[in-house]
Amino acid sequence: MHSRDAVFLEDFCPKLRVRRWRQSLHNFTNKNCIYCGKPSESIDHILPMSKGGLSITKNCVPACLACNGDKSNAEAFHWYRKQTFYDPRRAMALRAWMNGDLRLAIRLLEWANPDSEAKPSIKQSNGKDDQEWGFQAA
Repeated sequence: MHSRDAVFLEDFCPKLRVRRWRQSLHNFTNKNCIYCGKPSESIDHILPMSKGGLSITKNCVPACLACNGDKSNAEAFHWYRKQTFYDPRRAMALRAWMNGDLRLAIRLLEWANPDSEAKPSIKQSNGKDDQEWGFQAA
């Protein structure tokens, strides 16, 4: 039997794949909003879908309902600069996330929240940080 002959549960239930992808995004930020740091309950598009944004990892970030609702279909950087809770470290993390550098984004978010105890686990192998970012689209 070849691997291409295998049948996976995700093939029968595509919503399961999307649910896992959404959960993994929340796990990257320790279930905190990327904008304000409160607990995240939703996924926000950096570039809104109404303006051509796609539902891919580079364009989707965890956000609390307040930030997601307030931002609406505005572009993330213009909206975020006007907020009272604006933090340049979080803005840099947002830019790194959008550029696809999730490792840098996570480190910047850790820097913005130095008192957070739970950090995403990074596998150690041969002294180098290895993570698999094998999901790019929903």
